[in-house]
Amino acid sequence: MDVSVSVTNYPIEAADLGRAADDCGLHTVWAADHLMQADPAAKPTDPMLEAYAVLSFLAAVTRRVRLGAMVSPVTFRQPALLVKIVTTLDVLSGGRAWLGIGAGYQSDEAAEMGLPLPPVAERFRLVEQTLRLAGRMWDGDSPLGHPLPVSRPPILIGGMGERHTLRLVAEHADACNLFDVPDGGATIRRKLDVLRRHCEVAGRDYAAITKSVSTALAEGETPRAFADRCEQFRAYGLDHVVVIARGRPLTTRDVEVVGAAA
Repeated sequence: MDVSVSVTNYPIEAADLGRAADDCGLHTVWAADHLMQADPAAKPTDPMLEAYAVLSFLAAVTRRVRLGAMVSPVTFRQPALLVKIVTTLDVLSGGRAWLGIGAGYQSDEAAEMGLPLPPVAERFRLVEQTLRLAGRMWDGDSPLGHPLPVSRPPILIGGMGERHTLRLVAEHADACNLFDVPDGGATIRRKLDVLRRHCEVAGRDYAAITKSVSTALAEGETPRAFADRCEQFRAYGLDHVVVIARGRPLTTRDVEVVGAAA
């Protein structure tokens, strides 16, 4: 099972966090792509940094850990700009970027920042448009696609919507990201069953899609306790765990706990 961390709350010593993730053998460092603090356990006025600036900084101070946004609302940037940003991150990091994308949902953030938040159907149309453009750019079929990425960035689609989100995962993505709902795995198992059915319709190998879950590391949680939780996630059918710290910044100690568990 792969284990990653996701930065949802600032301030942090980003360089120390990235180096710790490298040293502990974690899979990816993700950065939450919000312009305002969106952690429900934090205050809206708590600091928030721009995701791709953070990821570009981490590319310079890390060696092997992968880097991605969890996830980029498709309404924040024009499709070509988002794909170019991820391509640039991949080139500068030596082939370590993800394209993490979602339809977006934060109406308060959109209103405060003067960003568009069109109806849901339009947002999903933009997600699909962005994914198709990424394919053309990374295949070299568009003049916008040069330079090509070092290695084609894998695509993660965040969200649990059964009609649209999981269908797009089956049709376009390398990974999905679900939420850790405290119901004994019932919700996660149901969502994965829906994804499996979408894969059958799309003619896609379900096993080829990485199934990830975002979960909070409790303060004081031991490596053994977290490893036991990972084993439970595996039993649900998941194969990648993304760790956040709720209401506080991640620390290098958190990364060391997660690394020891992994």
